[in-house]
Amino acid sequence: MFEHVPAWLGKALRNARAGHGGLAVAKLGAEDLLHAGGFRLQSAAFVDGEALDPMFTADEEDACAPPLEWSAPPPGTKALALIVEDPDAPGLEPFVHWLGWGMEPRAGKLFEGEEPPVMGQNSYLKDEWLAPDPPTGHGKHDYVFQLFALDVPLDLAAGSGRAAFMDELEGHVIGAAVLTGTYGRN
Repeated sequence: MFEHVPAWLGKALRNARAGHGGLAVAKLGAEDLLHAGGFRLQSAAFVDGEALDPMFTADEEDACAPPLEWSAPPPGTKALALIVEDPDAPGLEPFVHWLGWGMEPRAGKLFEGEEPPVMGQNSYLKDEWLAPDPPTGHGKHDYVFQLFALDVPLDLAAGSGRAAFMDELEGHVIGAAVLTGTYGRN
């Protein structure tokens, strides 16, 4: 968990801390891949680096994933894959809140509450959005949405977890886009 945050990633994140070095993008990305060719990820529900609305968190009984929209990925993209991680959660790896793939390899969006076509397992071993639920008094946590453009079709079984996801993406990332939402309880 106390891994080095690459300088290129530290510049892209507003408040990079030690745990951010364990993010998928820190392991799979590089400076020339981050926002390659203008590849960007955004949400109509929150601004990068700002707070998530409680409606997307465990404070809401019927919480759902926020809407996401991305620009065209780099040329040669054959697949897109998404992971949302909390690098501030205690543990050896960032806590996975959402894992999915199967979106068309072009500019696109997921509407509020919409899931990617193929879902992987979150850290609770469920194929769904795991609403942020940081401990009271633990401070703000970052929830880092990471979208990867791949140069090969993704051959990963539905329900796969982070380890298989990371193995499958290794050496095939040609672009990455990140978006961070924060959430904490007093």
